[in-house]
Amino acid sequence: MAENPHHGHGHHGHGGQMTPEQQRQMIEQEIKLSRNLGQIKYKISVMSGKGGVGKSTVAANLAETFQKLGFATGILDADIHGPNIPKMLGLEGEDLYINENRNMVPVEAPSGLKVMSMAFMLDSIDTPIIWRGPQKSGSIKQLIAEVEWGPLDVLIIDNPPGTGDEPLTVLQTIPNTDAVIMVTTPNVVSQEDVLKCVKMVNMMNVENIGLIENMAYYICPHCGEKLDIFGEGDGESFSEEMEIKYLGDLPLTEKVSDSPNQDGVVSTIDPEGEVSKRFEEIVGKIKEEFLKEE
Repeated sequence: MAENPHHGHGHHGHGGQMTPEQQRQMIEQEIKLSRNLGQIKYKISVMSGKGGVGKSTVAANLAETFQKLGFATGILDADIHGPNIPKMLGLEGEDLYINENRNMVPVEAPSGLKVMSMAFMLDSIDTPIIWRGPQKSGSIKQLIAEVEWGPLDVLIIDNPPGTGDEPLTVLQTIPNTDAVIMVTTPNVVSQEDVLKCVKMVNMMNVENIGLIENMAYYICPHCGEKLDIFGEGDGESFSEEMEIKYLGDLPLTEKVSDSPNQDGVVSTIDPEGEVSKRFEEIVGKIKEEFLKEE
């Protein structure tokens, strides 16, 4: 079952009865799912209302920052159509292997961060994935259930943008999500999209929602001046309006936008830099606001 992520999704939604074998597989997957989730202390979903706001870059940096601060961390790339977390972390082309329990073993980044993505399962990096909803949600379930995550302090889930099947599946599959982090940029369109996401997350009864404003300003490398090239960021007042927590803003920097072409993200490449310090502050806030000890 674990060897081929494409099997076992064709029987949903056709109105036909499931065979005993299909029922057995489904029950087995649910057991694996709850066993895996039981070993993960905190689950954090990263979402955005639309693409192009740097959500995956933020998710990858958050994961590396948690790992750097001593949390055993994993990142699940739940973006089926554009799985680019491995590329950002310098892990493109790594092979997955199946262990004796017939589970997939996550790829490990140099920092020890555990990484799982659809990209590792594709033969070619430019293979487009054209799937219907049930198949996609089946695959996302598999990426959580049939992966040997082991004991983790934090699992970061990088969702595809928007409010479609996949983010919904992630929220349904992980019933006790500890926090949802929204990523936006300082413009009205992006914020309207976040509003839709917040409404969806509220409907799923997740109370802990935070906002990160990415590309909020640009610091000129020559004169050090702070420029609001996308307009004045008002993430804080926007968060108050929506009754969610404001976690901070991040600059648009060449380092952040270049990082997909390097061996890792800015948090690992330039750990002492300004942007890495911003990520450490944001992770501190996430811990303080959302990751309460029982």
